[in-house]
Amino acid sequence: MKKRLRTFINIIFTLLCAPATATAATATDINVVADSIEERNTATVDTLKKTKHKVNIYDLPYSTKTSCPDWGRMWLHTGVLYAAGIATLGVLELLPDNATAWNKERVRSIPFWKRWPYHVSRGPVWDGDNFIFNYILHPYAGAVYYMGARSIGFNKLGSFLYCTAISTLFWEYGIEAFMEKPSIQDLILTPLSGLLTGECFYKLKRKIVSDGYRLWGSRTWGNIVAFLIDPVNELIGLFAGNPCRQALKRKSQLNVSCMPWATPMDGGTF
Repeated sequence: MKKRLRTFINIIFTLLCAPATATAATATDINVVADSIEERNTATVDTLKKTKHKVNIYDLPYSTKTSCPDWGRMWLHTGVLYAAGIATLGVLELLPDNATAWNKERVRSIPFWKRWPYHVSRGPVWDGDNFIFNYILHPYAGAVYYMGARSIGFNKLGSFLYCTAISTLFWEYGIEAFMEKPSIQDLILTPLSGLLTGECFYKLKRKIVSDGYRLWGSRTWGNIVAFLIDPVNELIGLFAGNPCRQALKRKSQLNVSCMPWATPMDGGTF
């Protein structure tokens, strides 16, 4: 009887422990694969840097930790974003008051050089901006800021920090502070949505790039979506070169065969 009871207890113990052991083994396997990818990416980046070749993060396996930033391109991106921000502020200035919730009469009553310290010293506040600005355009802008860094080699953390800096210092406490007080919603939602939505955009663009700028089998859709999810990099790429498109051209040239073929009269091929 004791022997049967001991056998039964061993069976129950095995059944209870097996799932936990399998889960632990699976988690360990995932970590090993991730570490292996990270090590391989690091070795590739180091090799390319030694040969003075620029690293294109889209040529490397997907990783959230691999970092190979192009600092020169980053400053170019920041300048483009600054110019776009000023242009956006000009467009918002032309919109009616009920679209932006700005009291333009009050704003214009304050001298321009006093607006920024006036608004910054009285913020941040819970703003009453239109829903589309707070919960659609600002999160999209955060994803664009994030992609601006992610596509030029920054890892997930670096891209999030860049997105946070641009959305807070550059916009909320920068350009927009000349028109209104910094917004609590925008300070929170823009960088967080940039991290979450931006990483999804990055994965989608990796798929588009790996398929030769095609989406759903169409190059038209591939290019449209690529511009929508990564507008800064795609726009700058038109003038300063796009590493992804340059790599695609090289692959296309390598796939073209110039080998002549001849068919003799008595059959066979040469």
